Amino acid sequence: MDDMTDNFDSFDPYIPDEGPSSSGWLDDMGGRQGHTEGDSFDPNIPEEGPSAPPPGWLEDIDGYQGHKGDPEGDEPLYPPPPAYNPQPELNRSTSVPSIRVPSISEDVAREALLRFVESKWKYSSKPARNLTFKDLKPVTVYRYRLETYTETRTSAWQFEPYNGQTVDGPQYGMSPPPWDIPVSLPQMYSNKVEKIRVPHSSFVKVCHKCHGCGRTRCASCFGRGMKRCSFCHGNGRARKKRCTSCHGRGRRRCVSCRGDGYKTCSVCHGAQKLLHFIQLTVTWKNNVSNFIPDRQPDFPDKKFEKVSGDPFFIDENVLVYPIHGFPDQEICDVSNKLINEHLYRFTSTSRILQQRQTIELVPLTHAFYSYSGKDYSFFVYGTENKVFTSKYPTACSIL
Repeated sequence: MDDMTDNFDSFDPYIPDEGPSSSGWLDDMGGRQGHTEGDSFDPNIPEEGPSAPPPGWLEDIDGYQGHKGDPEGDEPLYPPPPAYNPQPELNRSTSVPSIRVPSISEDVAREALLRFVESKWKYSSKPARNLTFKDLKPVTVYRYRLETYTETRTSAWQFEPYNGQTVDGPQYGMSPPPWDIPVSLPQMYSNKVEKIRVPHSSFVKVCHKCHGCGRTRCASCFGRGMKRCSFCHGNGRARKKRCTSCHGRGRRRCVSCRGDGYKTCSVCHGAQKLLHFIQLTVTWKNNVSNFIPDRQPDFPDKKFEKVSGDPFFIDENVLVYPIHGFPDQEICDVSNKLINEHLYRFTSTSRILQQRQTIELVPLTHAFYSYSGKDYSFFVYGTENKVFTSKYPTACSIL
């Protein structure tokens, strides 16, 4: 069996690539672990190191302590300084104008039911056209919504291969605190994430994965470039014949590294050095809470989530205050509750930029009718005049 040279650039076209393993031929012989004598091996090429910098590998940047160095790990959260969040005024409330509950006509109710029936293949439109209305009862349904628009800042170490690019390091000054880095505000109440490289936080270090070599030892062949043939166990013969898998050589070229015995470092991509820096992540988010009182046990409240209402009251400011004196006391109570919850939840971690509270009047009419001597009912809801019914007179039959 021919010996390999120590030159990693050597290539023998007569040595086949590593093929698939065969069941029953996978055990190691004599503790050789799949390698044959004569395989080339360079001890100067290191094994793969950790994918993330180990503890203590990175320097501390004033104001950004607490990082573990792993770009995929948890990002430290920086609550805003107290002066960044507005303070609510005590005993302040907001009044709401009165509003008249809308009603719909029989023609509108019939048209809504016909559209609903036409969307259901098993329903006949005949009852909807010929029914007799007995009563149309409008139901007062208010939907309260509180929106709190927040800004949150976190940071984490990041790195990229160093290829001679400019290094904005501590030699140019101290890194500004997280909340002193200027950003452009997006459109109010729109969700957005922006990533910013922290000024003066960059520095260059040798790659922690390849230790500055630019390449790492192949873990599949342990750096030898060759693997013992799994069919003949390195003997060159199988079943008293010359092994057809390795052509009698007893070894095959490692497919993972293409016979080189090493791979280009997956972290620095051969650059040998990494540029480390702190990346600030700014997250703008609109946090929304909705509430609709449960006033109709026969109507599923979840139906309201897919329809719109008439927003007759909109109150918007840096901070909004609980509603007082509204005819529906439950709306007043939930306004007070949600405003306090949002203040408690968000001021400890984020900066509140704006709040908006809205009261919508969501149309809901309970329509009672008769058909063929029997009584039925359905609901018309939302400004879209959607229909919900749990029972309909007749169904089409398919013969």
